[in-house]
Amino acid sequence: MGRGTAGASEVLLSVTSAAALRGVAAPGISARNQHGETVDLASCAGRPVLVMFYPFAFSRVCGSELSELSGRWSEVRALDALVLAVSCDAVHTLRAFAEELGAPDGLELLSDFWPHGGIARRFAAFSETNGAPRRTSFILDSTLTVQHVIESGPAEARSLDETLSLLSGLQSAH
Repeated sequence: MGRGTAGASEVLLSVTSAAALRGVAAPGISARNQHGETVDLASCAGRPVLVMFYPFAFSRVCGSELSELSGRWSEVRALDALVLAVSCDAVHTLRAFAEELGAPDGLELLSDFWPHGGIARRFAAFSETNGAPRRTSFILDSTLTVQHVIESGPAEARSLDETLSLLSGLQSAH
């Protein structure tokens, strides 16, 4: 799970800050979703993508962020954007979390369980101290280039309004 292209991996070996990825091709992602299906970032080319790292399923802030996202799913769909929400939780945990959220079809909860945090590390979004991803979002354009990075503190929810505005800006730029 979670092996990127050689070129992306080589570039990211020296990246220590998520913000340093702006303007760079996103690292490859290949991970199982809440249904056990493999999702590959490369297959998302042609549409804007929100790659959203969150620390833990069922935690208060993560749950509120993903609940709001689910509740405003029609706005995401109107932008023709794809959403890959990534945590180090196991697939079975993500399935239960998706059921509790009432996650809409198309909201992909991806497991970065093994190698533990491998995807988050390639995005410079893994906290070695907490053993989980930091609350970091990457907004990718249709060529899968990182255009925007949004970082929030551990107990601070990201603004969905800001995220949707940045995704909308990608649409109007084309």
